[in-house]
Amino acid sequence: MGRAGDVAVGVVFGGSRVDDGQIAARQFLLELWHRDQQRLARVLLFHRLPITLEEMALQISMARRSRLAFLSALIACWFGASAFTYQLALPGRKLVFPTDHYSHPDFKTEWWYYTGHLTSASGKPYGYQVTFFRFGLRDKQDVKSQPLFTDLYMAHFALSDIAAKKFTFRERIQRGIGDKAGAATDRYLVWNENWRVSGAGNDHRIVVSDRGTALDLNLKSRKAPALHGDNGHSQKGEGEGRASYYYSLTRLQTDGELTVAGKTEKVSGLSWMDHEFGSNQLRDDQVGWDWFSLQLDNNSEVMLYMMRRKDGSIDLHSSGTLIDKNGATKHLTKQDYRIEVRERWKSPKSGAHYPIKWRVAIPSESVELEITPAFAEQELITNRSTRVTYWEGAVQVAGTARGAPIKGKGYVEMTGYAGKLNI
Repeated sequence: MGRAGDVAVGVVFGGSRVDDGQIAARQFLLELWHRDQQRLARVLLFHRLPITLEEMALQISMARRSRLAFLSALIACWFGASAFTYQLALPGRKLVFPTDHYSHPDFKTEWWYYTGHLTSASGKPYGYQVTFFRFGLRDKQDVKSQPLFTDLYMAHFALSDIAAKKFTFRERIQRGIGDKAGAATDRYLVWNENWRVSGAGNDHRIVVSDRGTALDLNLKSRKAPALHGDNGHSQKGEGEGRASYYYSLTRLQTDGELTVAGKTEKVSGLSWMDHEFGSNQLRDDQVGWDWFSLQLDNNSEVMLYMMRRKDGSIDLHSSGTLIDKNGATKHLTKQDYRIEVRERWKSPKSGAHYPIKWRVAIPSESVELEITPAFAEQELITNRSTRVTYWEGAVQVAGTARGAPIKGKGYVEMTGYAGKLNI
């Protein structure tokens, strides 16, 4: 992978070391693809995901079918008849930084996730979410269904205007071909069109802009990466590989610019970054999760998640992490904390019923917290990208820690309330 606008042909086709003849032939295939890219874009972007060459051929003209058959035959020379097998997230891997900020294309799913609370120069409070997703497509079972690209890239950008109780959401989807979208393996750079996140070490920059709403943020980490689960191996359910590698940068000092309705202001605040990668996280009997990231005013943080099952119970592999003021972590099992739903809200758009207020208790730390959303309508309906409806919103925190009053801010994510999640 070279610059963002110079993706190597071998990377696009899933190869590693290829000779000059293969490179020339693959470049020829890419040129043919780009000639038809505009005509095929609508088919690819609005079809159910992932779309295959065979499925595309049923939706385009007969003239195009011969072209695709020719391309498929040539691609078979390099993909081979056997299916690619993605790696599983297994215990024992040591996460190394900054390398593990980069992309991991040998795992099927990966996301880089940022949330934060910002205050503008004029005093207005905002919450934001920026997430980049990579979804691998190399595990097809036969040659004719192999795609011309090895990954799909999706991105979400949401802004919560807390004073106005207004929620703005944008989304992107691109094929991993050419320079439209990608994730580097040799440095920290993930992009989807003109949206990108990059960085050196644990200091990152976010740039997103769409239809008069934009963020340009510099994030400086005040703590080392917090490794969740067993040294970064986060088990999500029973069985080998039902897990992800998962870490967070839990206290990112943030400053930059926010543009709303074409008007730009300076902003500052605090952000949180998650990075997860794996290949087979959820079991069939799991429908989704409730996830909490809380930044408290005593310079500590809390991450909790509950994996929900079809029968309404909480999976025993649900867990959490406490991060103290110095960055030291303490793993929490499901038995170490309680989350009580205090209120629910029905979405007028999706009809989903979401928990909307919570009480959290961590008895071993003498922590009791009340969590309240900035406002209820912070739901994302992502019909043009991941096809998942979920709630992701800014929250306020108040309570006690070892008898002393404590406040904070955070984000809550809830998936699977509008339909089972599959990853």
